[in-house]
Amino acid sequence: MHIRVIIFLEIALCFGIPSIAQQRLWYKQPAQQWEEALPIGNGYLGAMIYGDVHEEEVQFNAATLWTGEPREYNKKGAYRYLDSIRALLDRGQQRKAEALAQAEFMGLKSASDDPEAWLSKVTAERENPNGAASYSFDDEGWKTIHVPAYEGWEDVGLEGIDGAVWFRTSVVLTQQDLREDWVLDLNKVREEDYTFLNGQVLGHTAGDQAKRVYRIPKEQLRVGKNVLAIQVINLSGKGGISGYKDTSQAIGLRSKQGKFISVVGQWKYWIQDSNAPSVGAYQASYQPFGSLRLRFPGADATHYSRSLDLEKGIATVAYTQNNVSFTRTYLVSAPDQVLALHLTADKQEQISFSLTMDAKHQGCRVWKVDDHTLGMQVKVKDGALQGTSSVSIKLQGGSIREQDGWLVVDKANEASIYLSAATNFENYTTLDSSYAAQAAQQHKRVQKKSFKKILECHQQDYESLFRRFSINLGGNAADALPTDERLRQFVEKDDPALVALYIQYGRYLQIASSRKGTQPANLQGIWNHLLEPSWGSKYTTNINLEMNYWPTEMLNLSELHQPLFEMIQDLSVAGANTAREYYGARGWVLHHNTDIWRGTAPINNSNHGIWPTGGAWLVRHLWEHYLYNQNPKFISSYYDIIKGATLFFKDVLVNDPKTGLLVSSPSNSPENGGLVKGPTMDHQIVRSLFSIFIQSAQLVGKDHALRDSIEQMLPQIAPNQIGRYGQLQEWMEDIDDPTNKHRHVSHLWGLHPGNEIHAETPDMFEAAKKSLLMRGDDGTGWSLAWKINFWARLNDAEHTYSMVKMLLRPAGKAGGSYPNLFDAHPPFQIDGNFGGAAGIGEMLLQSHGSYIDILPALPAALPEGDVRGFKARGNFEIAWQWQDRALKTIQVKSKAGKLLKLRYQGKTVELKTKKNKVYSFDAELNLL
Repeated sequence: MHIRVIIFLEIALCFGIPSIAQQRLWYKQPAQQWEEALPIGNGYLGAMIYGDVHEEEVQFNAATLWTGEPREYNKKGAYRYLDSIRALLDRGQQRKAEALAQAEFMGLKSASDDPEAWLSKVTAERENPNGAASYSFDDEGWKTIHVPAYEGWEDVGLEGIDGAVWFRTSVVLTQQDLREDWVLDLNKVREEDYTFLNGQVLGHTAGDQAKRVYRIPKEQLRVGKNVLAIQVINLSGKGGISGYKDTSQAIGLRSKQGKFISVVGQWKYWIQDSNAPSVGAYQASYQPFGSLRLRFPGADATHYSRSLDLEKGIATVAYTQNNVSFTRTYLVSAPDQVLALHLTADKQEQISFSLTMDAKHQGCRVWKVDDHTLGMQVKVKDGALQGTSSVSIKLQGGSIREQDGWLVVDKANEASIYLSAATNFENYTTLDSSYAAQAAQQHKRVQKKSFKKILECHQQDYESLFRRFSINLGGNAADALPTDERLRQFVEKDDPALVALYIQYGRYLQIASSRKGTQPANLQGIWNHLLEPSWGSKYTTNINLEMNYWPTEMLNLSELHQPLFEMIQDLSVAGANTAREYYGARGWVLHHNTDIWRGTAPINNSNHGIWPTGGAWLVRHLWEHYLYNQNPKFISSYYDIIKGATLFFKDVLVNDPKTGLLVSSPSNSPENGGLVKGPTMDHQIVRSLFSIFIQSAQLVGKDHALRDSIEQMLPQIAPNQIGRYGQLQEWMEDIDDPTNKHRHVSHLWGLHPGNEIHAETPDMFEAAKKSLLMRGDDGTGWSLAWKINFWARLNDAEHTYSMVKMLLRPAGKAGGSYPNLFDAHPPFQIDGNFGGAAGIGEMLLQSHGSYIDILPALPAALPEGDVRGFKARGNFEIAWQWQDRALKTIQVKSKAGKLLKLRYQGKTVELKTKKNKVYSFDAELNLL
């Protein structure tokens, strides 16, 4: 063993492996927006570091603070409509099938209040001749807000507001302007508007998808000032005057002759009534907890730097002020379950600041616990969950006092700040009434520790995960540039070290957002600052949740899969009720979304919400974990879940009357094409599930008769088909539109993350490529990430790299990355970070086929590299080096003693291995 290490070191030196790149993100300025802040976390507690010199905000989340409560999600007896929906689809009556399914086959929403009395109350203001709609109304005391706001008024200052809000502005017209009629174009409003001009109603529209274009008769206009007043009623979700998603397209007044007067800008507003009746929701939303706020005295700073050290798992802010160098160190510790912040200076008695906490939740309460500690209580608006947070300060030197809800520190030498947070969530069926007392005790325990000890424990824990894997792709000169500048330059200039940094950033984000004993990473990991986050920041299971865990095994973070496995366990229980009530079936099912309360029923709309293969896809994660780690006991412990998912589809697959094949019906090809029978993706996933069950049953020696039955069903499932354009068909019918650029490319699931389409199935391989070319390269962030994986599996190195370049471009209207390298859907979704990291891994090594393929899609822009600690299926841990795009050496540690099959540029080797033995090969795959 020692000899092999010595040989490797000599070879590495001979090859001229470049020096290790700096594994950090860094910036020359504080964050101005949330998407510029730096994320830290421990799987449960997450925080975003802005790093301002004078007004610091550390916005934080706890993984179990959501809206909602334990409740029934399933509509009783929905299965009674299943055959009718199927029959309508068989007859080609899609719209009727969708209408019936929407009425009878969707999940239950949470409870709603009767809005009649409230709506009657807010109507009175519209009917008041001297009210807010009137021309002469005095709005001088109203505040101002920017209009429009496509992502809702929450995005421009009215977070947490549901109810009735008035908006007023004015435009100036000439005598000439009054000679013709005009129209007012607001485009969209969330969700109901009553629009007035000069005190007279122009129109009323309900529904946030309806376009508002109102005719203005010339008789209603005035020379000079014309007053536009709009009452917006929004009972849930995002509210406000939305306008156009493309902000270059203004809202405003247009004359028949084409003159346009924009009304974009600052409007007056008045919150008439925010005590709106509650409106039921299909599923819950992830919530922010609060913010830690610090105020620092002093002049402007020089030599400013804000950084995130991926190797140590800490963030740092450093600057000079009045010839004193200040450093702030931030971390979130998993061993101690605390957010810790350490403040130092290079001179004595220089640490002075004030500190408090606050939150966006209505009724948030902050109080003094003792001379060094503040407490905060929050409760979510729509649901049963509440949380408590404590923050304490430990000083070396100096003094501390409480003043008006702030802790004030003066002239300390050092200061350590500890913040903890907890909620009353126990599990998806139970709340914990004693959580606050337990949280207080936990905080008292951590208060006793020094920052040095917390840092040591944190780094030992964090580095035990992060340092298992390393990647160096050379080209490290750009390390000297701030990360936001590198991102801008990468559009035109290659930066191999940024590609390496991105894959390590993906690993960092997973360590920070998915640890044993808490929730899986949601749509935003564990980071969210909005009360109304996009898509509820929950778990979308028709790609996004699964994508979060694509890099977990390959990048040597296997145990971080555990939160997902625990969720699958919960979903198998909750999904059994859904299987029974909706399909009259055994086993369990999950549709396209879930939340912390483990809702498994169809949600939103029947044209995309009735998709029954979410659970089957999640089963593949159990199997992948087994393939990478080769532990039969793991399969034994999850066998009943695998069996249950299989039983569901054994009961639910039906014979297609046209072809006689087994098909999935009703379903959809995720978010594209409406409610159908027989989408290609479903059949690929079910074939994978059945194969997994057969192999699992063999491993555990159970269910021989059921296994035989599934083996007989497997070839009867509708196969992949090639359409008239040479494409892989998305549906059973050959109806693919070559001009459709939809972000989902679901019918290529069998190429990735599945493995039934590969180079050894050349016709389907080429058909998949044709489909991908038809769909086009552009897309949202996670869509770009999936396409990286597709093109890597297609072994097209340069196209794969072009997709990496698109993912790592500054965020715009279609994907990219924010300055902190968060993936842009837009808005932020973390799945693109994880999918992109996995895709870069697929460029460098693939193990889904019969061989472990080395450098299968290596682009010219990455001519040299050194990767260590990469995991391959079969439980092999691999290190390899290349230069001038050619492999130089490879080392394989066989952690399970399985047959090793390597392939590189047509050369292959097969070798029986011994457990925990290391094998080294040269570029020709000769054993050294």
